[in-house]
Amino acid sequence: MTQAPAIGGQVLLRLKRISPLAVLPAYQSEHAAGMDLAAAIEAPLLLEPGQIALVPCGFSMAIPPGFEAQVRPRSGLASRYGISLPNTPGTIDSDYRGEVKVPLINLSREAFRVEPGMRIAQMVIARVERAQIHVVEVLDDTDRGHGGFGSTGA
Repeated sequence: MTQAPAIGGQVLLRLKRISPLAVLPAYQSEHAAGMDLAAAIEAPLLLEPGQIALVPCGFSMAIPPGFEAQVRPRSGLASRYGISLPNTPGTIDSDYRGEVKVPLINLSREAFRVEPGMRIAQMVIARVERAQIHVVEVLDDTDRGHGGFGSTGA
């Protein structure tokens, strides 16, 4: 696997602003795991209860091979307003070069206004491993065996 470009031991994430409305991703505290993503929209967007909207962020990026970007809900929006992502966490692959967009869903009973420049999600850069597939006739036994959802307790 190709080694990721790094500066000072950190992964180098190359960003391209494709909209003048873009607020580039940024960590909000010294030890934050995720960078906040902001809505690159000209006017407020009303998200009705149950509605999903694909919100542009106004930039594209190059993630080094061997990494992905995981897009996750912001905890404040989720806990206060019921705003989440329908596919959380969403994955952005290292070979994607299109605009970063966030699918927001309103899980509350009230309409929610997404304002221009509002921080709407967070993005975590994570290492990924690619599996090598090997087809076998028998798998090793485990204590869990065929137990599915909830089989190990609540």
